[in-house]
Amino acid sequence: MKAKELRKMSPADLRKKQQDLREDYFKLKFQNGIRRMENPARLAQIRKDIARVQTIVNELSAE
Repeated sequence: MKAKELRKMSPADLRKKQQDLREDYFKLKFQNGIRRMENPARLAQIRKDIARVQTIVNELSAE
């Protein structure tokens, strides 16, 4: 997910997106503990997406 796309979203949509990403991350992390993942790089990508969303939420709240 690109930052440009995230900046176009409303704060409520960003919070929802962040919650969805955190749930996905938890599920993937759990799967990784149980069995070998098909794409382990997906964990890092989701972590980065969560950080992007959180950064934009912080920018919006600072304004």
